[in-house]
Amino acid sequence: MAGGKLTTHVLDTARGKPAAGVRIALYRVIGDNRSKIAELVTNADGRTDGPMLSGDMVTQGTYELVFFAGDYLRASGQAGDAVLFLDQIPIRFGVSDPDTHYHVPLLISPFAYSTYRGS
Repeated sequence: MAGGKLTTHVLDTARGKPAAGVRIALYRVIGDNRSKIAELVTNADGRTDGPMLSGDMVTQGTYELVFFAGDYLRASGQAGDAVLFLDQIPIRFGVSDPDTHYHVPLLISPFAYSTYRGS
């Protein structure tokens, strides 16, 4: 049985606090095709209540997280009804060792984002 897991954390760098209420979709990517395997929303700490994937669900391959940042930015009063600079933010990454913890955080503001492999 695999012991890996996938987690995330969304921080609002413009407001200096966790981004609560961000919808996140997780896809498995094979070639040009992707299939949704999970959809969660961040809690008050900017995290999902549990891992997005864990155990045998974590397999070697390519995944994509899509963060619905535009919805969050509008709900938090940082954006109006106009076209947003950042709306949906996709992060595609690879899992080479399914027994490892993959933490993929997102730092967002209305005009920038960054990510990294966390621990």
